[in-house]
Amino acid sequence: MSDFILQFSPVMQALIATLFTWGATAAGASLVFLTTHINRKLMDSMLGFAAGVMIAASFWSLLAPGIEMAEQMGQIPWLTAVIGFMSGGIFMRLVDKILPHLHLGLSIDESEGVKTSWQRSTLLVLAITLHNIPEGLAVGVAFGAVAANLPSATIGGAIALAIGIGIQNFPEGTAVSVPLRREGMSKGKSFFMGQASGIVEPIAGVIGALFVLRMQNILPYALCFAAGAMIFVVVEELIPESQRKHENIDLVTMATMTGFSIMMILDVALG
Repeated sequence: MSDFILQFSPVMQALIATLFTWGATAAGASLVFLTTHINRKLMDSMLGFAAGVMIAASFWSLLAPGIEMAEQMGQIPWLTAVIGFMSGGIFMRLVDKILPHLHLGLSIDESEGVKTSWQRSTLLVLAITLHNIPEGLAVGVAFGAVAANLPSATIGGAIALAIGIGIQNFPEGTAVSVPLRREGMSKGKSFFMGQASGIVEPIAGVIGALFVLRMQNILPYALCFAAGAMIFVVVEELIPESQRKHENIDLVTMATMTGFSIMMILDVALG
């Protein structure tokens, strides 16, 4: 796979990788054609698994390489990591405060961001779209970093990150499309809305790759920024949603650890 990817420019590599992650979202959304109900334990486990993948990806694929790059560039590694990481979290908090969205399982009265008259379906899609932004950005930055020819940035590591994010995107597509179908929306429209939540990833991926290619001196900050943005999403949305049913907490916790382990294996093996 790496030989195929290396034929292309870093921006095209990022686009191909994020088209894959978008495709994984669409694959998850396509389950709406097979069922209108997903077992709550299964869905919570899938969201917990996704959280584990994102936590592992944030460290192994983004934060650790960012710290290593900062050292190689003569920066103060811990300072670069803190500035980048916290900036990512602050950015997501600002977007979270402004963008109208509704988290899964909540009533429309509990929507966040600027108040609007938008439909529940639109707000649900925007909630998933919101945390797909840092995922696409992370993949784009990872592929852009490879072009810097620093030892800590490898094509295998970037591919591992894309695979991991693709894996955890599957349940996200399902988490949007199936509830919409259950609320009476047609199968076709439910699928469309579910996959639409992932369309932002190729856009963010290309932007991330272009950004770091033009400003390679801030690469360590960009990697840590993406890590901070992803951790914000995990703590603010995925973990609380997956553990809303208290009787599922132990199962979800093990699913989270499984997701972390699989992403760690991917990154260490491929990176």
